[in-house]
Amino acid sequence: MADNTPVYNLKAVINEIGLNPATLRAWERRYGLVKPKRSPGGHRLYTRQDIDMLKWLIERQKEGLSISSAAEMWKSQQKDNHDISQPILTQAQISTMGESVLDELREKWLSACMDFDDLTANQILDQAFSVAAPELILSQVLQNGIAQIGEGWYTGVISVQQEHFAIAVASRRVNALLAASAPPTRLGRILVACPPGEDHDFILLMITFFLKRRGWDVVYLGSNVPLLNLDSTIRSTSPILFLSVAQTLKTASSLRTLSEYLVTQGIPLAYGGRIFNEVPDATQYISGYFLGNDLVNVAQMIEHLVSTPPPMPSGLPVTPLYTLTLKQFNQNEGAIATHVSSIFRSEPVDPAQLDNTNAYLGRFIASALTLGDINLLDNSILWLNGLLKTEGLSAKLVRQYYATYRLEVEHYLGDQGSLIQDQLAKYELSE
Repeated sequence: MADNTPVYNLKAVINEIGLNPATLRAWERRYGLVKPKRSPGGHRLYTRQDIDMLKWLIERQKEGLSISSAAEMWKSQQKDNHDISQPILTQAQISTMGESVLDELREKWLSACMDFDDLTANQILDQAFSVAAPELILSQVLQNGIAQIGEGWYTGVISVQQEHFAIAVASRRVNALLAASAPPTRLGRILVACPPGEDHDFILLMITFFLKRRGWDVVYLGSNVPLLNLDSTIRSTSPILFLSVAQTLKTASSLRTLSEYLVTQGIPLAYGGRIFNEVPDATQYISGYFLGNDLVNVAQMIEHLVSTPPPMPSGLPVTPLYTLTLKQFNQNEGAIATHVSSIFRSEPVDPAQLDNTNAYLGRFIASALTLGDINLLDNSILWLNGLLKTEGLSAKLVRQYYATYRLEVEHYLGDQGSLIQDQLAKYELSE
């Protein structure tokens, strides 16, 4: 327990915590947290416990909490006899003690989000930020929690509405942290944006906070940023690095287009995303630095790239065969999907479900062709098979669907569709 002997005068306290004297006196009046004693000469005297509490309040304020909320959190924890003045847990401490604390907080937060309970969800986050560093809470509570929600949607146990609610709660908290970030202290700007079609920007939002917390000047553009007029943005911001993310095969193909454009502008790209963790071969087709999946240390990785940049990997070129196949497929995809749907009308398949399946498969095929490797389709097909299974389609009917789609590709594209036909034939035989 911190020493509660009043021996520190106002000047000593101000020098240690960096708080304006007027602000400290205002906190004393409004929240009643600090009650300094008086020396025989009438000067305020504070305890080490007072100083530790003030430091804790300042840290919570830096992380996005209002001082009133932080004060209420302190009072609540004191009422529960919890020593909130203990140091915030670091990555090393979490690793030593196990991740049960953060696991429990994540499960509580998920439960509140599933009940659309905004108040409880935010109270849990307040508690989480009081016991561990923001990087750990964002990555292990919020990001891992959102990943669990995505899996729940995929398996049919979580609704789209629940997913959107949780992401909204998480995003508001990160935006609050960003709003409270200190001004940049490092030279050079980092431009952050999702490629066209990528709507899942939470990881980039987190990384933006990690970088700002370390003093970087970050310009955050958000999700689904079109390439149109991006050159004017680059001229205005003069970035030393462009940071992006892709979660699906479709947006990986958009990222390839973005990476090729950035090469012409002389701007290095650093990127990550779920699709590259699941399909490492996809990184071969992106001109840029792959950041991996270690979110906690990604800021340090980016700093290394900026300070001592290694040669930037260049994406493998797309062969003329792929370019021609993609052109032909894009011109005929609508007709292929329409004909597949007409053939399947007699099957026990919901028309809306069939339309969605056609749309998914069409995007997957076009994306693999854009990247330059039809084998990249495998991972997305596994995902699609799982979704169809969740929606009640039998394995036999799924294989029949791929056979029908292959025949329609052959009908409309002929030999120019051989890349697609050969790949779809594999899925007709899989279990």
